[in-house]
Amino acid sequence: MPRRHDSDEFDDDTDGNSPVWRSRLITWGLAAAALGLGFMIPYTLYLNSQVSQRFGELRWQIPTRVYARPLVLSAGTAMNANTLKTELAASGYRDDGAGSSPGTYRVQGGSFTISSRGYVDVDGNVAPRKVDVVVSGGQVASLREAGSRKALKAARLDPARIATLYGQKQEERRLVRVREVPELLVTGLQAVEDKDFARHHGIDLSGIARAVWVTVRSGGETRQGASTLTQQLARSGLLGIGKEQTLTRKFNEVLYALIMEARYDKATILEAYLNQVYLGQRGKQAIHGVSSGAEFWFGRDLNSLSSEQIALLIGLVKGPSYYDPRRNPENALDRRNFVLGKLLENKLIDEAEYQRAIKAPLGVSKNAGIAAANRFPAYVDLVRRQLGNDYPENVLQGAGLNVFTGMSPSAQAYAEGAVAHTIKALENKRRPELQTGLVVTDVHNGDVLAVVGSRDVSEPGFNRAIEAHRQVGSLLKPFVYLLALAQPDRFSLASWVDDSPVTVKLSRGRNWTPGNADNRSHGTVRLIDALARSYNQATVRIGMQVGPERLTQLMNVLAGLKAESNPAVILGSTDQSPYGMAQLYQFLASGGEIQPLHAVRGVVDAQGKLLKRYDKSPAPAQEGDSIAANLISVGLQQVVSSGTASGLNADGLSRLQAAGKTGTSNDGRDSWYAGYTGDHLAVIWMGNDQNEQTGLFGASGAMRVWSGIFRNLPSKALHVNNKGLDWQYVEAAGSNATDESCPGARRFPFVVGYAPPYVPCALPPEVPLQEGAEGTQEQSGGGWRGWLGLDRKEPEPAAAPAAQTPAR
Repeated sequence: MPRRHDSDEFDDDTDGNSPVWRSRLITWGLAAAALGLGFMIPYTLYLNSQVSQRFGELRWQIPTRVYARPLVLSAGTAMNANTLKTELAASGYRDDGAGSSPGTYRVQGGSFTISSRGYVDVDGNVAPRKVDVVVSGGQVASLREAGSRKALKAARLDPARIATLYGQKQEERRLVRVREVPELLVTGLQAVEDKDFARHHGIDLSGIARAVWVTVRSGGETRQGASTLTQQLARSGLLGIGKEQTLTRKFNEVLYALIMEARYDKATILEAYLNQVYLGQRGKQAIHGVSSGAEFWFGRDLNSLSSEQIALLIGLVKGPSYYDPRRNPENALDRRNFVLGKLLENKLIDEAEYQRAIKAPLGVSKNAGIAAANRFPAYVDLVRRQLGNDYPENVLQGAGLNVFTGMSPSAQAYAEGAVAHTIKALENKRRPELQTGLVVTDVHNGDVLAVVGSRDVSEPGFNRAIEAHRQVGSLLKPFVYLLALAQPDRFSLASWVDDSPVTVKLSRGRNWTPGNADNRSHGTVRLIDALARSYNQATVRIGMQVGPERLTQLMNVLAGLKAESNPAVILGSTDQSPYGMAQLYQFLASGGEIQPLHAVRGVVDAQGKLLKRYDKSPAPAQEGDSIAANLISVGLQQVVSSGTASGLNADGLSRLQAAGKTGTSNDGRDSWYAGYTGDHLAVIWMGNDQNEQTGLFGASGAMRVWSGIFRNLPSKALHVNNKGLDWQYVEAAGSNATDESCPGARRFPFVVGYAPPYVPCALPPEVPLQEGAEGTQEQSGGGWRGWLGLDRKEPEPAAAPAAQTPAR
């Protein structure tokens, strides 16, 4: 048998079944596998490290949220129906006609049934509750447990969110645990988006096969999604949304999903998905997570959503832009109804609920429920400033803290409305553009309730409430008189003072001769009338007796304000901010307490632990401080009843018995008003940024804003504390106490032990005295009186160099 040639043997090698060829295929296969593994192993390890890092970010990059104060209701609290509705709307409450579920209420006239939500406050956990509230006569008439006759002492409603301080990403996210999410949302999401979520290992091979079959059968015209919830989480949380789909991106998505499934259990993945899923956009602010989505679209808490709202939320997962219920309601309705059908198909709802839900409207709130990043820029600016020492900016942003403030949504709304209305009414072609800054506080505890820093209340930037330092004019006069009345052996509200022309000698041979705003002198007048009518000449005489340096010391002690100690400061020749003047007037409004103003009540971490509290109760007023402050309040009530602020009576505000003071700087450049009631203080500045003349007085500018606020803001009348005061009738033209029936007799409060001697009405009146009657016993001032040495007599101070003289 002839031997085969080598060439024949080589030719046989081309047979795929030959041992040589099989060996080569195996070798090449192993080489390819080795190369693949050599690439895949390190690449998979790299992706695994990315999952470790970025999955953690998904769970912990949480914005810091800023909340208003909780609304505390109790019998006797100043309140009306409109204000209560404003407060409820700010907190996202919905009038559903029943008030049965958390975050809802029912109202009939002045009767409310309110179901509050539970929340964490600086005092700890506050449980949800359902209450019946009746408001009548400008106050809470009754407060009871709903459906019960049991009266409640107080109830707190969860606060409105007023701002969000973001991290590096402009994302709105509110973390929830799986157990906190309604069961229908959890099961419905899986029924619509990933039916096999509980069984697959990151990718759904059967789902992919179904998708391919649908695509092939339709000739490519119909496509069906095959991404699992885990893949969706990888796509939006790790790869980033909004990017074009490519094979490489899809490959990474699958690997990420497999790695996550290998590393984390289903509950952890589902929880991350529920907190990460993209559900909408507000400007640059992305809305992530089902809890934020519920608030953004419905203005409601996640647990208070109806079946149809849950269905719409699930439907939005497929495409928040295309199914946007505010812009594309028809698309949204179709998608919602499709989801409702899936819920029925999977027996998650019954036929009756399906029929009800499918007929229901979309139920989307008109405006986005989530607070903008900085809806109240002036107030949030104050919050940032007060937190700055304890929490640097990088700590506040993205740390998931909860900052609880003293803001009152109704006070803020009324302040903003008053600014807009007043400026519109005052502006004309001859007047330069008006600007304003104001602060509203609670006189009981120093909470800052509202801040407006610009005529455009939503404009960030220069905050005039804090940063605008303008000449305060007559706003300082009450503190001149406070120093005088702190010496009851020398002065009282009934003292006679001289309002004739006055000249003060200055250094270098100069003289200062201030005049009154009306260019007239008024002779000898009562001290209370000099204050009420803002007489400059009389005020300068008193101010020079108590000493300009004591006035500036008092400003520093009460409010930390700095001013030059020259005679002109007596008439307000010093530049201060509305916030600084609010801190100064807080002493008077609180009845003599030194209350540091604070916007922030406290800070709580993401786990509900209190980190720091700022709303500590102020120390009780010293007796001498209280008496002097209350005497000034009596005088400032006369400013409103018959003095420069008497225009408030025409506005129907006499019921408040408010105390206040107008202020006007040189040539009408700055208009000021500071006024307080039994509950609230508001200090307003109005003027022009270029310091141009506006032609406005305190009463014609800033006081109009104050009036606009308090025409709406419920507030108790001011009742001055009479402890330590002795009210006596005084002769019309004299200084002695007399009978009430004596013609022209006026009633004045005196410090106990310093009332003038009694003289029967039949006796002729005495010659008016320059100062109050001498007392018969020592008075220890305490408080700031002791700090300034007002409980001892000292030589009269010499005049200091004067600054520019204010007009008033």
